[in-house]
Amino acid sequence: MAYEFERTQRIAVVGGGPGGYEAALTGAQLGAEVTLIERVGVGGAAVLTDVVPSKSLIATAEAALAVSEAADLGVQFFVRGADGKAAKPEVAINLAAVNRRLLRLAARQSEDMRANLLDAGVRIVQGEGRLDGPNAVIASTTKGGTDFDRIEADTIVVSVGASPRVLPTAVPDGERILTWTQLYSLPEIPEHLIVVGSGVTGAEFASAYRALGAEVTLISSRDQVLPGEDHDAAAVLEKVFKRNGVRVLAKSRAESVVRDGDGVVATLSDGRTVAGSHCLMAVGAIPNTADIGLEEAGVQLTESGHIRVNRVARTSVPNIYAAGDCTTFIPLASVASMQGRTAVLHAMGDVVNPPDSGDITSNIFTQPEIATVGMTQKQVEEGLAQGEVFKLPLSSNPRAKMMGIRDGFVKLIARTGSGSIIGGVIVAPKASELILPLALAVEHRLTVDQFAEAFSVYPSLSGSLSDAARALHIVR
Repeated sequence: MAYEFERTQRIAVVGGGPGGYEAALTGAQLGAEVTLIERVGVGGAAVLTDVVPSKSLIATAEAALAVSEAADLGVQFFVRGADGKAAKPEVAINLAAVNRRLLRLAARQSEDMRANLLDAGVRIVQGEGRLDGPNAVIASTTKGGTDFDRIEADTIVVSVGASPRVLPTAVPDGERILTWTQLYSLPEIPEHLIVVGSGVTGAEFASAYRALGAEVTLISSRDQVLPGEDHDAAAVLEKVFKRNGVRVLAKSRAESVVRDGDGVVATLSDGRTVAGSHCLMAVGAIPNTADIGLEEAGVQLTESGHIRVNRVARTSVPNIYAAGDCTTFIPLASVASMQGRTAVLHAMGDVVNPPDSGDITSNIFTQPEIATVGMTQKQVEEGLAQGEVFKLPLSSNPRAKMMGIRDGFVKLIARTGSGSIIGGVIVAPKASELILPLALAVEHRLTVDQFAEAFSVYPSLSGSLSDAARALHIVR
């Protein structure tokens, strides 16, 4: 039961992304007086310009790829020409229509979230939020900041997100040099898209635009795509990229990107140049924490501008919490939501189960997808965890054969001795849907034998999870 305050707890939430939304909703459900300040719309960048539209675009790319590869399953598409003979049609993508659809979906999601907050009793202020000490927030409610609304609060939750990092030698213009928030204004598929950055964002868009028909060159400063991810998973994706025609320039740092007529030219650190029609800059993000009164209120920031938080999302100021990409925690929308809930539960004296970074599930929406949870093989190899690793290629799975799946695997990591599942990796179509059983196993410390006792459907891709668990059987 929540702690009974002498008066209604007042909560001010700055930023309405996943973290701010969940914080506001949780506070209202617990009886607090909640005010949410958001400048663009409920859901923030995650809903309006990032997660929702990007994954909608990727869904279109998956559909295009399924059509183009249907012949492998014996499904052929033909039209009758003027001479009455069969002709193979081309798969055409109307990118303007695709972009209209995904932006419409994003706006609808934002409105749905706004309605949920209003129904719960949250007051929503459209404007820029800035802390005025540790117990108040000032919201500028007009463009230019001429009108202000001062909101006093017992608890403040900061969830202001992050923005694409901009390099001075590759400044986006919104037409040819783009950030991931600007892609949705393109009227047609780029003839040749140069992607600078081979992290999650760069890999996802490289995969999607290649499936949509663009020529793609991926410039990576590291020796492989997805640095920091599971090495085997990255190797599979790089193999698929090369097979599908994505040109990967490894160990190549882009020094500059400039407009060149109706195209762009990227200059590499070794003097080579790459010409294309468009360039996507995917070189990380910067937290939106500058000039919003954090340091003046006593909140500690890192050199990069991220807000230092503990496991319950509390900052260095006891009544100020922070959630999402603006913090030092893992930058995932699902994590931001959990942080927002945790922050308000803790502030109101309710039961709190702080998120453990070792239990967090993540997914990369490339083709194939890459889903991970828990400890990694690299951590085992470096001695940070005692574990046994088993990898099972999907090529041995009967359902994968039926579906024409050529790439992917299931990897389980079990603790040495006890056999409890401490991590896993899935590389497969819709890996994001397949990872949940492993997430539950990691969260509840199930052993491989306990996991294998559950019946999996035959044939199914999830059957490979059971097979991998049986291969790690603990002899007692």
